[in-house]
Amino acid sequence: MDDPLVSDDLDPREMERIRRRDREAEAERRELMRPGMGKVFKQILDAQAKSAEEPPKRPGRKRGAP
Repeated sequence: MDDPLVSDDLDPREMERIRRRDREAEAERRELMRPGMGKVFKQILDAQAKSAEEPPKRPGRKRGAP
């Protein structure tokens, strides 16, 4: 095994669980690198920046209220 943190004396089921976890983490990282995902990331950052710049909305009074 190429992972220095995993010893050979682990149960085979545990070793497979670790490999599956690592493979899933790598798949998530690759998913973020797909073409077009940079645009999505920028849209999220822009929306967060816009909401941080806007003053909080004050609750309005209802018409006819004293």
